[in-house]
Amino acid sequence: MQPIDEEPDEEFAQSKLIEAVENQLASGEPAAAQATLNKLTLVGYGHDESLELMAQVLAHCIGVMLDTDQPFDNQAYEQGLRNLPELPEGPAED
Repeated sequence: MQPIDEEPDEEFAQSKLIEAVENQLASGEPAAAQATLNKLTLVGYGHDESLELMAQVLAHCIGVMLDTDQPFDNQAYEQGLRNLPELPEGPAED
């Protein structure tokens, strides 16, 4: 039996997370998304790199939600965005 190649799944998940962040930016909700993008580009991050960092925060918060069987924590997500470029730490990073 051949090992399952997880790379396409990871790329798909990353693209969907970035799409979600782009949708947040387009809708203006949460407002912290646009503020974070502005801050990251102001300090020298490129647009795509900024979106990837923001997607990592979203992935972390989704992981916490799944690990704890709790609703999505919008407040923690917005705080995570504000903390960028420092990424969240914890077990959901795996």
